[in-house]
Amino acid sequence: MQTSERQQEQRVRVSDPALSHPRELSLAEQERRSTHKWRIIAYTLALIIAASAPYGLGRSLAMNQTDRILSITSHITAQGMALLGWSITVIMLLILAMAVLESRHVLWRILFLLALAAEQFIGGIALLRLNFWTATFVIYGKESLGVNALNMGIIAAGAALAVFAVVYVGMLVLIKKDSKINILTRSWSAMTLFFLIEILALLVAIFGGLPMLMQ
Repeated sequence: MQTSERQQEQRVRVSDPALSHPRELSLAEQERRSTHKWRIIAYTLALIIAASAPYGLGRSLAMNQTDRILSITSHITAQGMALLGWSITVIMLLILAMAVLESRHVLWRILFLLALAAEQFIGGIALLRLNFWTATFVIYGKESLGVNALNMGIIAAGAALAVFAVVYVGMLVLIKKDSKINILTRSWSAMTLFFLIEILALLVAIFGGLPMLMQ
């Protein structure tokens, strides 16, 4: 019985035209695949440029046009600078989320490139890195509070994103689908939770981080 069944399966496989004569891709399909591949490569290069060139430009301005930057930042309070850095970073993250959710729309991907470039540019001006206060003091001296606050805002937004990711993934793992509190894992609930964590991080940066930098 088993031998006859195997022979019958082999006959079906051999007689199946999809297996014996696989369909060749048309020229239009080949062009679409090639175009899609080149689009990915082009967008990857654009991401690299948007992440590096604006930062380098901002850093160059910080080193060569220090007085001009200080003339602008001196009119903004430290709290305002922190809010500026936080706002630009949060907007960039929201656009990134929309680019992932609405992957068919090219507009969101273009907007993300622009938002990333803006975030990297202000990061370059503020000499953003983990121990930013040493670099900013070397370049800006005693007037470095404004750019330090800018860094605090950017870092607060990024840290809040990490906290949100851990909390949200934890909810997806721990909350059962038939649970009443599964509503917390829906998109609008996740967005609300994201904003709450981001606002909390901003408050911590303004009322906790900035006083430490002022000492």
